[in-house]
Amino acid sequence: MEKLEVNYNMLDWWKKVMFKNYANFNGRARRAEYWYYTLMNIIILLPLYLLGVAGMASESELLGFLGIGSYVILALATFIPTLAVAVRRLHDTGKSGWFYLVGFIPLVGAIILLVWFFTDGNRFTNEYGEDPKNPQSLELEFTGE
Repeated sequence: MEKLEVNYNMLDWWKKVMFKNYANFNGRARRAEYWYYTLMNIIILLPLYLLGVAGMASESELLGFLGIGSYVILALATFIPTLAVAVRRLHDTGKSGWFYLVGFIPLVGAIILLVWFFTDGNRFTNEYGEDPKNPQSLELEFTGE
């Protein structure tokens, strides 16, 4: 029996992005999916990085190689899902995934992306799919008659 997204914890969101939507650039990702995935990635990668730095500081080649090597392997393994969930998050706010390239603008680009990632998504169906918070929402069509 599969859990409802309402009952997901941080690890469940991370597993959803990593295993169910590994390279899925289509659709939408709600804020919880993006931010819990990002936080879990930091919780996993930061200790490995610190282990490598500690190994280099203590001149322990094995510890430094083990920490930094593990960090690099996991960082490469999570690169595509991180990019995919960011694109889907932008889709949720009604923007194209190409807007992710705004992040290359020094300082200002990162701030703009943070604002977009913190912004609540469109409440109804948009050109990228249905609302991930409420997939059975009523869709209204207005005619100009």
